[in-house]
This record gives sequence, C-alpha cells and structure tokens, in this order.
Amino acid sequence: MRFYRLLTPIAAVLLVAGCATNDPYGGQTQRSSTATGTGIGAAVGAVAGALSGDGSTSRRDRALIGAAVGAAAGAGVGAYMDRQENQLRGSLQGSRIEIDRRGDDIVLNMPSGVTFGFDSADLTNEARSALNEVANVLTQYQDTRVNIAGHTDSTGDANYNQRLSERRAQAVGGYLNQSGVSSTRLNMMGFGEDRPIASNETEQGRTQNRRVEITLTPTEGAQNYQSQ
Repeated sequence: MRFYRLLTPIAAVLLVAGCATNDPYGGQTQRSSTATGTGIGAAVGAVAGALSGDGSTSRRDRALIGAAVGAAAGAGVGAYMDRQENQLRGSLQGSRIEIDRRGDDIVLNMPSGVTFGFDSADLTNEARSALNEVANVLTQYQDTRVNIAGHTDSTGDANYNQRLSERRAQAVGGYLNQSGVSSTRLNMMGFGEDRPIASNETEQGRTQNRRVEITLTPTEGAQNYQSQ
C-alpha cells in the first residue's frame, strides 16, 4: 500500500500540469500534450521502475528513478507532437482540412468535398495543394507514423464502397509518397461505410461520413525530441 501511495502524488502532480492555449491560427482553444505526456510517462515509468531491480535499491527509489525517466520520455513525445501540430495548423490555415488533437495523435480530417469528386478516387487540385503542405511538415518529423483511412457513406453497394474507400486512401498515401514521405511510414486502409461519424439518414450526415482521415502517431524515436 505504501508503494501505491507514493505513485499517486507523482502522477497527480504531473498530470494536472497540462495547460490550455489559444490556437494562433484558428482562434480555438487547444491543449498542449507535453505536460500530459509527462504525467503519463512518469506514472508508467514509476510502475516499471518499482517492479524492476534486484533488491539492492529500494522500491521507493526505483519508482522515483522510473518516474523521472518516464517523465522525460513523455515530455519529449508531447513536445514533438505539439511542434508538429502547430506547423500543420499554420500551413493548413484557410484550407478546409480539420485538425483534431487526440492525446499524442494528430488527426487530419479531409472531407470528400476537398479530396475527391463524386464516385472518384482522383485527387482534386485543392487536395493536392493541402497534401503538399502536409508532406512538407511530415518530412521534417521523421519519427511520425502516417495512418491513412478512407471512409464512405452507406449509399450504394457495401462492397463497392469498401473498394472505393481503399482506392481513396491509396491515392492520398501515394501522393504523400511522391511528395517525399517515405513509404515505410505510410499505412493505407479503407473502412467503407463501417465507421460513420454522423447519421447516414441525412445528406449532411452522409457528407460528413465521406472523408479521408490522416492520423499522425509518434514512434519511439519521438521520445528523444527534447534533447535535440
């Protein structure tokens, strides 16, 4: 029980350190992930540290050491993704690309009106322009995994929608690759009509469901960002 009483203040103090700031590009409030990542890293590191060792170091000391190491790694990832997000918001200002921060992940939502024509997997000029900006940022952040997911509404044949979503994801990934993003960082997939974010009973909902989402996820190398 004493061990868990030790972990609680370590994690609590660091987790509440997260701070909200105003997005200078869109005027919206955004929450920095750096401090949150620090707290999560500290908590995980404390647990790992406490459970490790050969008995020569006390559990309390191992927990504190683990917390410090975990906090440093978490802060590095958070700062890495914060910086990347800020550059994306600046580069995509004025575009119709929605940027959503989910923990350490950054999600770029490209609605169908931006990316493709009706029943097509050919990128529009607007989409190419936006993807040029995305690729420019991604080439500066090599420790980011790029997951590209195509989605459709439920209109028409489900199998056709599945293939269309796959072609659209491949089109976005292929363009990013041509623009300098290594294929080893890209993961393209299609989900067809299986993952709606709105009701398919209305045109407005169907429009929201027709989209390509690019999810940027930090890899292990992002932990070292703060020391660069």
